[in-house]
Amino acid sequence: MTPLAHIAALPVRAYRLIFSPWVGHNCRYHPTCSAYALEALEKHGAIKGSWLAFRRILRCHPWGGSGIDNVPDE
Repeated sequence: MTPLAHIAALPVRAYRLIFSPWVGHNCRYHPTCSAYALEALEKHGAIKGSWLAFRRILRCHPWGGSGIDNVPDE
C-alpha cells in the first residue's frame, strides 16, 4: 500500500474501530463497505481506490443491489 493510501485508509480504520460496533452488521454487500475500501486502497492505490470505495458507498442504499461485490482486478 502506498503512503498516500495509508493516509486515505485512516478514516476507514477509525470507522471500523469507533462506529462499526454501534451501527451493527447489516451490510447489503459482501465484503462490507469498509473491507471493500481497504482492499481497494491496497490494490489500486489512494486515488483509484478512494474512487472505487466512494462508488461502492453510493450503491449502498435501500434501492441498491446486494450480494457479492468484489474489488475489480487491476
